[in-house]
Amino acid sequence: MHISVIGCGYLGAVHAACMAQLGHQVTGFDVDAAKISALQRAEAPFFEPGLPDLLAETMATGRLTFSTDPASVQGAAVHFVCVGTPQAENSNAADMTYVDAAVTALLPHLADGDLVVGKSTVPVGTAERLAEQVTAAQPGATLVWNPEFLREGFAVKDTLHPDRVVYGVPEGAAGESAAAVLDEVYAAPLSEGTPRIVTDYATAQLVKVAANSFLATKISFINAMAELCEATGADVTQLADAIGHDARIGRRFLNAGLGFGGGCLPKDIRAFMARADELGVDQALSFLGEVDAINGRRRERMVTLAEEELGGSVKGRRIAVLGASFKPNSDDVRDSPALDVATKLEELGAQVIMTDPEANANAKARRPQLAFVPSAQDAAEGAELILLLTEWQEFVDLDPEALADLVDTPRILDGRNALDPAAWRAAGWTYRALGRGKH
Repeated sequence: MHISVIGCGYLGAVHAACMAQLGHQVTGFDVDAAKISALQRAEAPFFEPGLPDLLAETMATGRLTFSTDPASVQGAAVHFVCVGTPQAENSNAADMTYVDAAVTALLPHLADGDLVVGKSTVPVGTAERLAEQVTAAQPGATLVWNPEFLREGFAVKDTLHPDRVVYGVPEGAAGESAAAVLDEVYAAPLSEGTPRIVTDYATAQLVKVAANSFLATKISFINAMAELCEATGADVTQLADAIGHDARIGRRFLNAGLGFGGGCLPKDIRAFMARADELGVDQALSFLGEVDAINGRRRERMVTLAEEELGGSVKGRRIAVLGASFKPNSDDVRDSPALDVATKLEELGAQVIMTDPEANANAKARRPQLAFVPSAQDAAEGAELILLLTEWQEFVDLDPEALADLVDTPRILDGRNALDPAAWRAAGWTYRALGRGKH
């Protein structure tokens, strides 16, 4: 099929390349000339495992092109809207500027029978509003909502082999026809047995924010337990293992630590609360306020632990911070817990030396006052305290004995409960972690 993708950021660039990999003819459109220039050279403008190779492979076939010309989408039968919905300034609500602009730019180029497919995470009610605009501009076009469920670091796999596809379609023949077209788009994953859910606009828009809210709640629950474990001397990791054996609970997303960040979970739960307030059902989601608050407290607690380990103050002390991205296998530093903690320590007078395998440049652009070095070894040189704040595998695999030779004092705070405490203590380190006692 001939497909267009409007918006070529984290979601759009991956979606465009994957659609071309599935055999479709794809045109990616974005107003960011630098981003499009990089993509035209088959260069990913951000770090995502597997994407550079996929871009090179699909562009070599001629099935994938990128453009800054809105008219380039003309002739496509399916138009995916993949722009961002960041948190609005001075509000918890989602900023719909980019979604509205994308649809407005698309309207003059729609033809009879075209499908406009929203993938962005939007407040419930958005699809209904946009559907009116689409049909007013082109009565023969149909809008559907097809939420994305990508995990940064696994976005290529999640697009080519999704764990489910959801279609939010209008009632009647138009909806049936739209679902049939999307079945053609996703023929390959559907042939693998991927579950397919066809529903109404409202339900489709709620799926992503409901899923993210559940995951955020599960993460904050175990971090609330970590607060209790620290107060009682219990071990939150063993607690998570024990309750995780209950099939009703499960062990995934029960890893206590600094909590969640990035460009999705924090802003999505806040936007969800804001929309519930607009709908007059704010009490239904009031618990998400505490989920957000617990998440923030973990960052403050890590700063407090650093102060405790350094005798009450970090002023003038050299601290190595391992990790800047909000999660491993990503260069995304939006609402990064690691970058937040490092900034707070620097503001308290610490000499912070930070490193990340992929996110140094992005982190430095946001926090130029921090010092960045290429490796964990460089960061550890002369450090009085090390903080592991993003669990990149190369940090988890560090040799504690070799690292001890580089530091001023072998002290480490494990902000992700990712290290083996026994191994580090055996190598002479003072080891502490969120949700665990000193011993």
